[in-house]
Amino acid sequence: MLSIFDLVAILLMVSAVFAFINAKLLRLPTTIGVMIMGLAASLILIVVELLTAGTELTRALSDAVRQIDFTEALMHGMLAFMLFAGALQVDLAQLRSRAASVGLLATVGVVLSTAVVGISFWLVAGWLGSPIPLVWALVFGALISPTDPVAVLSILQSVHVPKDTEVEMTGEALLNDGVGVVMFTILVAAGVGAEGSRFGVVEVAQVFFVEALGGAILGLVAGYVAYRAMRLIDDFHIEVLISLAMVMGTYAFAGKFHLSGPIAMVCAGLLIGERGPADAMSETTQQYLFGFWTLIDEILNIVLFLLIGLEVFVLRPEQAVIPIALLAIPIVLTARLLSVAAPVAALSVRVPFMKGTIPVLTWGGVRGGISIALVLSVPEFSQKPLILAATYAVVIFSILVQGLTLAPLVRKVVTTIK
Repeated sequence: MLSIFDLVAILLMVSAVFAFINAKLLRLPTTIGVMIMGLAASLILIVVELLTAGTELTRALSDAVRQIDFTEALMHGMLAFMLFAGALQVDLAQLRSRAASVGLLATVGVVLSTAVVGISFWLVAGWLGSPIPLVWALVFGALISPTDPVAVLSILQSVHVPKDTEVEMTGEALLNDGVGVVMFTILVAAGVGAEGSRFGVVEVAQVFFVEALGGAILGLVAGYVAYRAMRLIDDFHIEVLISLAMVMGTYAFAGKFHLSGPIAMVCAGLLIGERGPADAMSETTQQYLFGFWTLIDEILNIVLFLLIGLEVFVLRPEQAVIPIALLAIPIVLTARLLSVAAPVAALSVRVPFMKGTIPVLTWGGVRGGISIALVLSVPEFSQKPLILAATYAVVIFSILVQGLTLAPLVRKVVTTIK
């Protein structure tokens, strides 16, 4: 069995090689190019394994890929760094100017999408002869409805979206992640409760308020303490170390006390990103601190998208569930359209929106690694392979098709407006 150091070394080496090949040959956005090569590598491994009937080499490769715990790596490791890094770069003043639309998209939008996806998926699965309990269909809706902040921020780096729409996409992706995880937790508990344990309205309220609100308070407190500490010194080495310690310590604390770590990271990042440059960091510190977190974000993004590609080797969906998994794509896109159109229509009487906001936000609602990590963490039940295949189908379509065609859509919308 490979050690953790060995696994990390292999992932970094493969990521570096794939990123180099992409830069020289494919010239796609780095993360998407790396994921495509990860998918290709997975398919090649599957073919080689089938042809060689399990030689020592293929067994070693299989064991190495299967040894990677995707959920553990993302949800209890990489996500803390990437969410903080993403929030650190957000212009809080612009986010406040779009607070109403971002807030509705991140809350009402997620709830509406969860309901539409869950009910539609439940009906389609039953119609095609693979019935699934409604509560587990809603679990699928909850884990697939939030846009993935890592995927969205990665794709926005290569797409020039109008500023207001970019703020809405970024803010929604950062905030709806925490809301989605809390909803997912509640619905999974309800699904387990349907099989025997008690889970009522009081428990739902407790989970929501303790996790979501507690996570936000924790993030603001931790961010403020770190900001005040940075303000008392002028040494970029120590200030970068303070930010790193704050991220790891806060996320670990949130996990131990059942608070929302993602929400805590976003709140801490927004606070330090807003207040730090103004009166707590010298220009040198800003250069090193923001550069450090940008670099961490870029490296982890590449590794994450590689893992998404390699995960195909482990999942291998059954043929029977593939038609339903493919139908999940239009279901999720339709739900996304409704969950965007409703808040925009409700606010358009007093908040100006660019023409084309609805199609851009709909198509820009990219799903990614968080959805895969969540579905892998679902307790074992008979229909889990179905929602696992559907999740992976939506994520792959979202990143490859939506991610690569968002720029042409934005250019067409902007040109039409002019």
